[in-house]
Amino acid sequence: MADHPLQRLVGTWEWQASAQGRFMEGGRATFDSIEDGAFVRLRTEAEPSEESPAEWVANSPMPVTAILGLDDSTHEQAMLYADARGVFRIYRMTLTEGAWRLERTAPGFHQRFIGDFRDDGRTIRGRWESSPDGETWEPDFDMTYRKLSR
Repeated sequence: MADHPLQRLVGTWEWQASAQGRFMEGGRATFDSIEDGAFVRLRTEAEPSEESPAEWVANSPMPVTAILGLDDSTHEQAMLYADARGVFRIYRMTLTEGAWRLERTAPGFHQRFIGDFRDDGRTIRGRWESSPDGETWEPDFDMTYRKLSR
């Protein structure tokens, strides 16, 4: 399924999170094809550094596992998410040639990720935001992925 839209994510990426220009945490993210390419599994691990604030590391969701997929007739995309804190979420997703968007609508706590592909698809620069009402959004943190290998 080489033409499957999710295949562009397959590979190993390094990631870095920052808030207000300050490094928070980084690590590796691996996107693997599963079920003969019908889905993509994301596994994210943290590699805290001396720069990582202790409170960020203590509250880190790492490791994270997610399954990305799409409906073969409607092409609706979704991500099922689980992390080390016991958090499980479903995000609606849009992955295009130029952008990766995730959004979760839940009473009192909406979230979204807005990322853009750069460097011929080898870099994703984005940000996580949250909202109590889905109308007024606040930045949570910036996220950058850099592809290391396919």
